[in-house]
Amino acid sequence: MSSGISVDVRTSTSAQRTLIPLGVIFFFVGMSVAVVGPFLALFLSTEVRAAPALVGAFLVAGPLASMVSSSILGRLSDRRPLRRKLLLTAALAGCAGMIATAFIREYWILLALTMTLTAVSGSLFPQSFAYAREVLSQRGSTRAAMATSTLRMVFSIAWVAGPPIAALLLQAGGFRILYLTAAAMYAIAAAVVYLRLEEVSPPAHAERPPARRAGPVVWLTLAAFAVMQAAGTLNVQAMSLYLGHVLHAEVRDAGLILGLCAALEIPLMLGFGALSTRYPLHRLIVLGAALGVAYYILVSLVTHSWQIAALQILNASFIAAVQGLGISYVQELLPGEPGRAATLAANAFPVAALMAGPLLGLSAELGYRYAYIAAAALCVLGFLLLVGTAQPNKTPKTQAQTAEPEDSEAASLPPRSGGSAPPGPLATFTDRHEPEPPHPR
Repeated sequence: MSSGISVDVRTSTSAQRTLIPLGVIFFFVGMSVAVVGPFLALFLSTEVRAAPALVGAFLVAGPLASMVSSSILGRLSDRRPLRRKLLLTAALAGCAGMIATAFIREYWILLALTMTLTAVSGSLFPQSFAYAREVLSQRGSTRAAMATSTLRMVFSIAWVAGPPIAALLLQAGGFRILYLTAAAMYAIAAAVVYLRLEEVSPPAHAERPPARRAGPVVWLTLAAFAVMQAAGTLNVQAMSLYLGHVLHAEVRDAGLILGLCAALEIPLMLGFGALSTRYPLHRLIVLGAALGVAYYILVSLVTHSWQIAALQILNASFIAAVQGLGISYVQELLPGEPGRAATLAANAFPVAALMAGPLLGLSAELGYRYAYIAAAALCVLGFLLLVGTAQPNKTPKTQAQTAEPEDSEAASLPPRSGGSAPPGPLATFTDRHEPEPPHPR
């Protein structure tokens, strides 16, 4: 037993040493995106003095370039031991791009930057998810979904703090200070990658699950994620307009409501991550999609702003399930290719942004209540696509049993004091591997 305990402690400590730095990277990169993203259109129109058509072209070109870059790097990263190098390169590219943007005011140079340096920096998130999954897999852990959900939660924390900090920075020193601060955050992320992360080699060819073609199930799942995230993007873009023009509320209420949603996402992502160790990911994501349908239908019917605030528990649950667990689910569908799977799932975000823009323009003509009717329709479509792609997957318990037999009675008891993982915020990601007699479930 003492040997099992020492192995358990070493496994837990090793995983924490990797996942805590990843959490730091997610926070600072998330903060960089959160301070820059909401004010990009304002920067282009006021500082660069770009025409509305050029602003629109910029906002489309950036996501498309990021998709192409992340897809290429995602495929490359699953075949060679260079994931740490890619993380470092992406962080440094983001830092260089933010420094250049702080001083350059020529539209075409900025467009070139966003299609090169900024596009490469966009691979940080999918590569970080893939890195976490590979590390946990090599440590024998079956809680990759929990780790992914918690890393996504850190990104939500950054978005709670980022926009208010950005407003203060703009007041203090304008866009130059804003972009230099974003560059400093990317620099911190690069330093953490360089100092704290080790290179992770992909499994040997003989041990690696055979690569699968992204068949209909994968593409329909990705389509479901894209349309549901388009609904979420439309919600963010239309909120202040809906409150001001339709409900005749204070526009500042939009910031309070969106901040409330981001705050609620934090515990809910942990909760859904914990549920992922007991229930299939597909079932949890379908539940989240159903909650999203309910949220958008109800918001389209409200008459007061406080009702929207009360409904944020549904919205936060929808985001926590679909966005918190979506990448892990696609990685399950494409085993052996965590980088490619994470990139495909992450690419749903720019696709969603491209779909949401025209719908917002249409709702400006018809009335902003129609933005939420359209969002409800998108969520219904995503829900139906997910229900139609149900697969006979193993439950997490069955997967854990296959990887490591354990006694069912012992598993139901509190962890032994001698065999528990060292305290730490990410201790729950690691599994306890004490030799116990197998017991069929």
